[in-house]
Formats: sequence, C-alpha cells, structure tokens
Amino acid sequence: MAVITASMVAELRAKTDAPMMECKKALTEAEGDMAKAEELLRVKLGTKAGKAASRVTAEGVVTSFVSGTTGAMIEVNCETDFVTKNDSFLALANAAAKLVAEHNPADLAALGALPYSQDSFGPTLEEVRKGLIGKIGENMSFRRFKRAAGGAKIANYLHGTRIGVLVEYEGDETAAKDVAMHVAAMKPVSLTSAEVPADLIEKERSVAAAKAAESGKPADIVTKMVEGSVQKYLKEVSLFNQSFVKNDKQTVEQMLKASGTTVKAFTLYVVGEGIEKKVDDFAAEVAAQVAAAQGAA
Repeated sequence: MAVITASMVAELRAKTDAPMMECKKALTEAEGDMAKAEELLRVKLGTKAGKAASRVTAEGVVTSFVSGTTGAMIEVNCETDFVTKNDSFLALANAAAKLVAEHNPADLAALGALPYSQDSFGPTLEEVRKGLIGKIGENMSFRRFKRAAGGAKIANYLHGTRIGVLVEYEGDETAAKDVAMHVAAMKPVSLTSAEVPADLIEKERSVAAAKAAESGKPADIVTKMVEGSVQKYLKEVSLFNQSFVKNDKQTVEQMLKASGTTVKAFTLYVVGEGIEKKVDDFAAEVAAQVAAAQGAA
C-alpha cells in the first residue's frame, strides 16, 4: 500500500479545494497516484454539484463589461452572501459578462456553451459553472443578461456587487454616469410615463381605487382621486420625470437637456429581485445534523 503523506494531501487539496479527508480517501483509493486521485475527486464533486443544483440561488452579484459602444451586464446567483466574495465565483461572473459582450449569445444556453476554462474546469462556461458548484459546494446559476451594441455610447455603474446599471446614451459622459447612479438609487421602471408596463399601472390603479373607496366621497370624486394617484405614480417611476438625485430642483429630463445629452435606454439589475428566498431554521438544521451524527455513531 502506498504511503499517503501530509504533503500529498495538501497538494491535492490545493488543486481541488476538496475537504482534507476526502483528499486523503481519494489518494488512498488511487494508491498515491495524484492524477487518478484528482479524477476521483472530480467525479465526487460532480455528484456534489448535482445535489446542489436544486437549491435556491437568491444571492449573487451583478457584473458588467464595456468596450467602446458594446456593453454587457449579467446577474449570476448563488445561495449565500459568503460565496459572493469567493474569487473563483467572481472570476466566473466577470468572464460571463465579457463573453456576453464579445459573442452576443442568443440566450443562457448559448452563453453556457461558449468556450471558457477556469480552475481546471472547462472547456465551456457551463462546465466551469458545474465544476465550481462541486468545488465550492453551493449552487450557482446565470440568471439574466443584457447586451447593448446599438451604436450608442455606454455608461455603466455598479453599486457594490448587488445593483448594476447600463445606460445607452449620446452626449456628455459625466451626465450619463450621473443618470446611471440615479437609476441605481431611484429604480425607475421606464424612460417615460408612456412606457410604464400596463400590469404595473393596473396594480397601482387597483390599490388607489381601494384607498379612495374608503374615503366615502362621491363616485366622480373617487374617480378623480384614483386618476390623480395613477398620474403621480407614473411620474415617480419614469426616469425622465423623476427629480434628479443630485439636484431635486430639476427633473432628470431637464438635467439631460441642460447637458446636451440623450438617454436612449437603460437596464437595471438588482440581485435576487423577484426570487423567493428560502428561510432556514438554523437551530433546527444543527439539531438535525447532531442527531444524524449520533445515530451513525
């Protein structure tokens, strides 16, 4: 039987980032053959990845990449905030944004099929994702991306790693950057009131109608109250009508006009927006693990 030394275990752990005891088991099974032990761990990590794939990914990061008049932004999700600080996870997210910008994939499946290698995984972005799930032990997924390449200039802004904005514009770069920061802070849903999605308007109208009905006022007054609330809402959620965050004495539209700048479109991503997070009972989970360990003893 081959002698498995601490240095061999450390070397395999450095290569795979697998738990130390798993590294020792793999080396023992492979009779000291480092390459074979690494392969055995890859298989085990793959199984681990499969188990993780069903878990909710409501945390994550937004990253972007801009080159000339081409820009891209992507949201990459994971299970916990801890992983958002992992260098391998961040490298994957940044690489994905660059791949979107350079290759213009049609959808997430096409993005995953693009050539990419990292951390000994590959040869596609999807294979790297699967490999890192096993290596890190947590599910992760590409959720959505936006590519802008319509000939306009691109301004991007990242508020930490949780909020990202792309702005397509013509004119002053500083004004466009200010708009990107404004969007991150005020979260408009459209450029103009006319572009606010109909479902959002109807939802607001329904809420306003319920509130107005409680006033006990005549029907014609209630109707005016509802329409007034809807119009107020439209101004609050449309970019051009919002008060500019750096100067609330003017609207964003007025600021842009003064700077000779035209905003053609914007995209706002907020990590986990719309994803239902799972609330874990940590104490119960620990108790279950202790019980399982005692049962196995």
